Amino acid sequence: MKLVTPASVGMCERQLARVGEYLQRAYVEPGKIPGSVTLISRGGQACFLDITGQRDIARGQPMTEDTIFRIYSMSKPLTSVALMTLYEKGLFSLEDPVHRFIPAFRNLGVRKAGSFPVFESVPCQRAMTIRDLFIHTSGLTYDFLRESNLDYAYRKLQVGNPRPDYTLSDMVDQLAQLPLEFSPGERWNYSVATDVLGYLIEVISGQSLPDFLQQTLFEPLGMVDTGFNIRPDQVHRFASCYERNADKELVLNDDGQSSMFSGRSFYSGGGGLLSTVGDYQRFCQLLLHGGSLDGQRIIGARTLDFMIENHLPGDVDLSRIAIGSFSETAYEGVGFGLGFACKIDPVANGYPASRGSYFWGGLASTLFWVDPVEELTVLFMTQLMPSSTFNFRGQLEAMIYAALD
Repeated sequence: MKLVTPASVGMCERQLARVGEYLQRAYVEPGKIPGSVTLISRGGQACFLDITGQRDIARGQPMTEDTIFRIYSMSKPLTSVALMTLYEKGLFSLEDPVHRFIPAFRNLGVRKAGSFPVFESVPCQRAMTIRDLFIHTSGLTYDFLRESNLDYAYRKLQVGNPRPDYTLSDMVDQLAQLPLEFSPGERWNYSVATDVLGYLIEVISGQSLPDFLQQTLFEPLGMVDTGFNIRPDQVHRFASCYERNADKELVLNDDGQSSMFSGRSFYSGGGGLLSTVGDYQRFCQLLLHGGSLDGQRIIGARTLDFMIENHLPGDVDLSRIAIGSFSETAYEGVGFGLGFACKIDPVANGYPASRGSYFWGGLASTLFWVDPVEELTVLFMTQLMPSSTFNFRGQLEAMIYAALD
């Protein structure tokens, strides 16, 4: 990757060097993470690349620039942008009821009482819309949240859990048989909603989600290492994924050489993609440049501006509307747009990225953000489950913004 000097884009080289030194000293050397790759760009030019530690501890393989990572929920912005290209063709509106495209969702109810497999439910106050899916106000949930009877039902049924011959259609059929946590639009809850958006891509476009993403995003952007399954020619670059045991030691969660990200038939638009720093950087640059890159227009600049506005009801932040204790962001000072969190109050949030910057992360502690005011993009990749273990985003924000001239 070609790098310019930090000074040439208005950043302090000495302060940026502290980012790499800190990650090495505070995380890699104590064995808190296996390794990491951090990439910072300003004005569309990469000015800082830090690579430290290992991508596979047992095999002694070093982290490299072309290492392939599980990006989990960093799949969500990609799926969201892809679906909005169909919006630009007039094929749906945000206020369309989801049951227009998924008839089985027409009679969804809201849980009033009971537990799996017997629930008592009441009618929704209004139908679930496509906007609800984009902004996680749909009433759906995630199995790993472990906070409600519905979370438990998702776990028992393995909703959205990849396994042989399981498909997006199977997931949608399961969801149609379960009640919602709340009536659509009433609350915010992190959920499988973006997986449903991936299914809508298939229904509306008539293509499989992998084919549509390849044609719409990956091929035109040159994202050659991004996809749902690890290819045989990529295995030697695929990082292993880790978690911490009770003694705070790293233990294997998924072996890169015999990974569960192989031969999948469930294409999770909400959390199933693999990518590299270089590939995801191409997507971030597309966002920073208003939807076009290297002369190729992927999505309209006005559409993208619309996506990164706060779409939460009443323009509130997540602290006013969210339920559940986990997502890929803090709640204070943060709104949510069509596939991205957006910073609406840096003071309330406690970290200095500009008002209007937008971002998300993944369950294995990957993260990115785009700051249009400072023309800044930041990518951080590691493989540690879960992402709530350490506050990488806040620490990186504090250090990186201190480097701006």
